[in-house]
Amino acid sequence: MKREQLPLYVVALAVLIVGLAFAGVPPGTLIVLPLVLACPLMMFFMMRGVQDHDDHKHQHGAP
Repeated sequence: MKREQLPLYVVALAVLIVGLAFAGVPPGTLIVLPLVLACPLMMFFMMRGVQDHDDHKHQHGAP
């Protein structure tokens, strides 16, 4: 994820939360859902960063 795109993701997340609140989703669910999704999302972004680092290393001829 590029830092230039971060504000767009924050706005999208805010719109999603407000939309779910207006749709009648209980507040407890709005609190628990991000906590449940935090682990897989962090793993996804961490592994993506490792892959980008490995690609960069191989481009420069390092083993």
